[in-house]
Amino acid sequence: MSEKEDIQIEDDFVAEDDDDTTEAPAEVAKTNLTKRRIIDNLLEERRLQKQLNEFDFDL
Repeated sequence: MSEKEDIQIEDDFVAEDDDDTTEAPAEVAKTNLTKRRIIDNLLEERRLQKQLNEFDFDL
């Protein structure tokens, strides 16, 4: 993978001021987990691509 992929991070997240404050931390945790999984997948893809490029096909 020679091209770099940009990861978009939403900095404009604004929590609503509702009385239901138990929902916000769960939503943030879910968003952070999703972002972490995306990053992990990108790193795994990069690692596999590197292994593929270094593999000696003339075995």
